[in-house]
Amino acid sequence: MTANKNNTKDKKPKPFNPYWLYGFLLSLFIITFFLNPISNTKEISMLQFEQNMLSQGDVEKIIVVNKETAEIYIKPNRLTDEKYKDAVKNIAETSPQYIIKIGSVESFENKLEKAQEHFAPNEKVGVQYEDRFNWINSFSWLLPLLIIVIFWLFMLRRMGTGGMGGSMMNFGKSTAKLANIDTKSKVTFEDVAGLKEAKVEIMELVDFLKNPEEYTKLGAKIPKGILLTGPPGTGKTLLAKAVAGEAQVPFYSMSGSEFVEMFVGVGASRVRDLFKQAKAKAPSIIFIDEIDAVGRSRDQAKSFQSNDERENTLNQLLAELDGFGVNTGVIVLAATNRVDILDKALLRAGRFDRHIYLELPTKTERKEIFNVHLKPIKIDKTVDVELLASLTPGFSGADIANICNEAALLAARKKKKVVSQIDFTQARDRVVGGLERSSKIISPKEKIIVAHHEAGHAVASWHLEHVDSLVKVSIIPRGKSLGAAWYLPVERQIITKSQFMDQICALLGGRAAEEIIFDEISSGALDDLEKVTKQAYNMVAYYGMDENIGPLSFYDSSGQYQSMLGKPYSEEMGKLIDKEVHNLITTQYERAKNILTKHKDELEKLAQLLLDKEIADKEDLEHILGKRKAKKLLKLEK
Repeated sequence: MTANKNNTKDKKPKPFNPYWLYGFLLSLFIITFFLNPISNTKEISMLQFEQNMLSQGDVEKIIVVNKETAEIYIKPNRLTDEKYKDAVKNIAETSPQYIIKIGSVESFENKLEKAQEHFAPNEKVGVQYEDRFNWINSFSWLLPLLIIVIFWLFMLRRMGTGGMGGSMMNFGKSTAKLANIDTKSKVTFEDVAGLKEAKVEIMELVDFLKNPEEYTKLGAKIPKGILLTGPPGTGKTLLAKAVAGEAQVPFYSMSGSEFVEMFVGVGASRVRDLFKQAKAKAPSIIFIDEIDAVGRSRDQAKSFQSNDERENTLNQLLAELDGFGVNTGVIVLAATNRVDILDKALLRAGRFDRHIYLELPTKTERKEIFNVHLKPIKIDKTVDVELLASLTPGFSGADIANICNEAALLAARKKKKVVSQIDFTQARDRVVGGLERSSKIISPKEKIIVAHHEAGHAVASWHLEHVDSLVKVSIIPRGKSLGAAWYLPVERQIITKSQFMDQICALLGGRAAEEIIFDEISSGALDDLEKVTKQAYNMVAYYGMDENIGPLSFYDSSGQYQSMLGKPYSEEMGKLIDKEVHNLITTQYERAKNILTKHKDELEKLAQLLLDKEIADKEDLEHILGKRKAKKLLKLEK
């Protein structure tokens, strides 16, 4: 019995749902409005009334209501006539059978008196007058208003339960997602491959939260903020998820764009509310992803791009990070790939004490990332992780994850039980070059031009010392390109002038081959010319590799030149840069033509092989072009 009583006590009565009341009132109003008995009474004209009813002596009485309508009552003994059959069916017994809209009482009385001139005094029908208050007609305008009110009550209730992003009265509240100890992220530091140095910095933060005594006894203070920067896909958000999974403290995550709303003052209010919640549960961590959405620079040079609401939000964020108020126990993590546009006040020590730059992974780190993403994939013994890491220089962790997923999708499409090396190679080609379009129709003449164009790239790069090793040449359309040459890049931190020159020469090999073989050029070299022009301008204007201009660089690492309408050099310097870039490209173009003219037989043999097979691998290239000479090492010391 005790258990039953406890159960009955625990059961809370269901709250009254106001929608039942709204629905009842609306239904009552609609039923009363549409089922009004007067609405079923047939309306007739004055002429019909005089000829068919009044002249026949069928009218019992006439009642004028509110000086607007005349209610016609037919004698009960005449209602059996055939002409009154429909009127009797549609109305109640006590209701009038017909109504007439009268213009005015005087006009109606005159017409009625004229129509009864020849009637005997006892046969004339008198008129009665009544004033009635019809609340339905008087308040009929309330129906659409009531519908609108109920609709908005329903919408506000939906918004209050989170169905549309928050209550109307909670715009200023923080929308940060809280990850408690019980509901923490499943990502740990073991899932973050590579990024050894960054993980050391982040793991120290987690260790500080778990064992603060080891640091505070030496007088150390926990960093107030850590800013994660680097190219897209390098693992900034993944590191934050790992912190949420490892740290035994409340973790608030929020995107920078969530602070800004269309209403003035909402962003600053949300910043205050976020830090208020975090301070209440200190020690805690706040993670702001894509902080550049709210932390853009407030420089006067960029004032034409200013946004008062965003600046107010930034000011409040600066005050919360390191202002007059005490902000102990709250650590702020932030991530962005646009650190160059962030406000200087946001980057200073005391707000973000540590700036961790996440670079693109090296070959060793890419191997570790491949091993992480290959765990859930069924692979065979042919998969060479070392080779996959070598074939993906410049790839981020997100790119590698995409390649692994694409390889699994390709294997599933082929109905294979395991994923092999060929699937990963095709996935890499697809990610880099685009989807293979073998069904694209190319005319025989265009195919010959494309074959010689790609053969020109291959032959020129094969005989240049500082160009990466050629792996494969294809004339199968892929993405927007009609052909492609695949190289095995060597990872470099710096590029020498001779390496730049050889790369430009190899890129111009396709256009040079068209001019040598067909004595005509096509538009197929557009992508090559774009890359060559950018690379040549980088050499001359950024890297200071031109002899005539000298060691000058106009590179804008701070982004200040972007707000200037002019260029950071004079008109004469601009002309000189254009001239040197033109000389550089034309010199390398002539060099490519000389190489291909010298090896014209090899060029035509490789082009014919591409026309026959569409793909030439490394063995085919070595058979036609011979073994490639080993590269000379750059000797810095003797």
